[in-house]
Amino acid sequence: MHVRGNARQRLREIARRAMVERGLEPEFSAAARAEAEATRGQAAGGNALRDLRDLLWCSIDNDDSRDLDQLTVMVDGSGARRVLVAVADVDAAVAKDSALDAHARVNTTSVYTAAQVFPMLPERLSTDLTSLNPDADRLALVVDVTLAADGAVAGGDVYRARVRNRAKLAYNAVAAWLDGRGPLPPAAAAVRGLDANLKAQDAIAQALKAERHRRGSLGLRTMETRAVFDGDALADLQPDEENRARQLIEDFMIAANGVIARFLAAARVASLRRVLRTPERWDRIVALAAEHGGRLPAAPDASALAAFLSARHDADPERFPDLSLAIVKLLGKGEYAVQRPDTEPAGHFALAVRDYTHSTAPNRRFPDLITQRLVKSALANRAPAYGPDELDGLARHCTEQEDDAAKVERQVRKSAAALLLERRIGERFDALVTGAAEKGTWVRITRPPVEGRLVRGFEGLDVGDHVEVTLKSTDVERGFIDFERR
Repeated sequence: MHVRGNARQRLREIARRAMVERGLEPEFSAAARAEAEATRGQAAGGNALRDLRDLLWCSIDNDDSRDLDQLTVMVDGSGARRVLVAVADVDAAVAKDSALDAHARVNTTSVYTAAQVFPMLPERLSTDLTSLNPDADRLALVVDVTLAADGAVAGGDVYRARVRNRAKLAYNAVAAWLDGRGPLPPAAAAVRGLDANLKAQDAIAQALKAERHRRGSLGLRTMETRAVFDGDALADLQPDEENRARQLIEDFMIAANGVIARFLAAARVASLRRVLRTPERWDRIVALAAEHGGRLPAAPDASALAAFLSARHDADPERFPDLSLAIVKLLGKGEYAVQRPDTEPAGHFALAVRDYTHSTAPNRRFPDLITQRLVKSALANRAPAYGPDELDGLARHCTEQEDDAAKVERQVRKSAAALLLERRIGERFDALVTGAAEKGTWVRITRPPVEGRLVRGFEGLDVGDHVEVTLKSTDVERGFIDFERR
């Protein structure tokens, strides 16, 4: 079913209003726009650059992504397996305390809504001059990750380099090829040897993933949807499926972020870490596991929780996203925190890692740009780009703005769902109960994958029950969807 009329514009207006209400800026200042127009490229800022343009670099991202932050390649050296991650040198085009930097510092992130992306940096930079576009020479920070035989990260190095993207690839096409369900993407087929390199990257990623799970990294899988448009008409909502190529990039970025965190610790400078603290509501996680036939220890234990989640995924994959969502809420939110020299890191409970930062998406996230500047300062033996006190304020601000941006994205997703369903009042749907508490009962239908409140007939229902519901009403502006059960 298509929602006719200018659905895209309606959702854009909802998104803009939601951003302003939460202190985010949907538009660039005149000064920022002028700086973007005047920018001609990346300033090298010295000669300490390696020339790595001849390597088989490729990008793997969403089909419609234009802000390419990373390239990856596998190389052999002295018998060790090495993965190189090239991160766009955004700092080389965006000066600290410039008008462009000021806008990025306010929003701290690109905001991805159903109808429009509100980029952290103007598209002239983020999708062109600082994007690692195919067949273009770019400056980058390279994270050189060395892996042990069991998949553990054995070491790493960080340096500046010139790189060149040989092929712009997309998750779904690469995953289909890796799984034997589709052909090698044409952009990869056009580069001699890239197919073998991609298979080598996949093998390394599988080893990294297995080693992370042995340490207790949590295999969570929530259901997120994206709007599909036909022109300006909203055509559908489709779930973003996990796949092998997404996991490949995820595993490489986790490894690279760990190398960067340890590099800055060794340089003895204060830095930003991405942390998820030991969950305060572990007792409720234990109780939830018991409701699903699992047993967890009384004290927080990531490895035990990871094993329980793996078993539940295998036993009931249909309802696993709902269990994952409940666990995510009980774990609490990730945050940014300052890591000072000679202090114990808070770590990231869900990833089961001690040293972790955000560094691999500087076109999209301000914390990554902060980290990039700190790394470049250390490489050049200069004073840190940011001091501990300034980082304290930035950590709090980035956490708050990230949370507000996520709320905007959720609000627009809900409005898109309400818009898609507003002409289907009175229709019946098979649904799964996803929440049951004093504050309300929630159900999820699958076609389209939408969640709404059950306002009638919820007595006696519990999470996991299958029911038939009727769509009672929608409110596009507020993103409300109400169902009833007769």
